[in-house]
Amino acid sequence: MGAVISGLVSPPLELNSGFDDLPENCIALIFARLDPPDICRLASMNKAFCHASLADFVWESKLPSNYKFLVHKLFGELPERVTRKEIYTRLCRPVRFDGATKEIWLEKRSGKMCMAISWKGLRITGIDDRRYWSHLPSEESRFHAFAYLQQVWWLEVGGELEFNFPTGTFSVFFRLHIGKATRRLGRRVCNFDQVHGWDIKPVRFLLSASNGQHAISQCFLKQVENWAYYHVGDFIVENSNVPMKIKFSMNQIDCTHTKGGLCLDSVVICPIELRERLVDW
Repeated sequence: MGAVISGLVSPPLELNSGFDDLPENCIALIFARLDPPDICRLASMNKAFCHASLADFVWESKLPSNYKFLVHKLFGELPERVTRKEIYTRLCRPVRFDGATKEIWLEKRSGKMCMAISWKGLRITGIDDRRYWSHLPSEESRFHAFAYLQQVWWLEVGGELEFNFPTGTFSVFFRLHIGKATRRLGRRVCNFDQVHGWDIKPVRFLLSASNGQHAISQCFLKQVENWAYYHVGDFIVENSNVPMKIKFSMNQIDCTHTKGGLCLDSVVICPIELRERLVDW
């Protein structure tokens, strides 16, 4: 009886099936739904994952809608001759253009495009007069230097940019610091000796876009220990194939008093979804 029962029992199966047994295109379809850091971690696990992670459609879904324009403008190359993964990798590293006065990079997890414009790429009234402005090197600036306002009656800073932005909503900020930050004996020290005039009248910020959008705001500049991002306004891009021209400015042109002690670093343009992460950049 025992022999009969034992003969009816099948031998145990060896279960070796897993993701390795899936066709490469199926793995790639799964990867297309993951964030880039997760794709890279999985690609390092085995050859099947590595090969699947190279599929162009996986990375094209992570790239901003204007990536072909970016490849041509920033690298001078044809997008068709570069793999999408290579494009993503290269754009995640900050890329300078326009005489190194502007910088573009992709936020690694989301693939969304961000941009910074150095003070050297802005129009600043009196910037070449050392009685009013000086240029100071700094590790706290992504451009390694900022403009420092010692004292002026008329503050006027502006800029404009024509660019094929990806579709979405973008926010524009001025990166400013009240007081001069330096380092002494390895420690960060802020000097507020020349700070004055910012509590008398607010600074006015303006933004306009070629499609008719515009924003106006004003606020008092506050004395804080760290760099602050002052919001200029938002604009919406509906078609990444059409260039959009934006103009932005900040001014305080009340000549009844002087103002000074202001550090001007850059203008930052980022997707509205990332504005809360500005302090991490």
